[in-house]
Amino acid sequence: QVQLVESGGGLAQYGGSLILSCAASGSTVSINAMGWYRQAPGKQRELVAAITRYSSTNYAESVKGRFTISRDNAKNTVSLQMNSLKPEDTAVYYCNAIAYNSGGRHSYWGQGTQVTVSS
Repeated sequence: QVQLVESGGGLAQYGGSLILSCAASGSTVSINAMGWYRQAPGKQRELVAAITRYSSTNYAESVKGRFTISRDNAKNTVSLQMNSLKPEDTAVYYCNAIAYNSGGRHSYWGQGTQVTVSS
């Protein structure tokens, strides 16, 4: 089992910045990829950014050049630096971890943290 605890988020103005952090605990040695998803009201949850254990990254087109994902394998943390925020970035952001063990592939989620960007 992997537990994920998010921190950060809150209210930002248009063009502002926020940073989200997520700390993993439990069977962290089994974690491969970690990432951030978001879900706005009335919309499906979507991938924002992901990073593998070897620091290969993937970003949604809508955040490329504005958001940066980083990971500290020693501390089992993943962060999302969000710059040039827009109102359309408003959503609940969820930390995600993909882990593999003898039971197969497992996906774990944090509780979510609200990000609100005002215009």
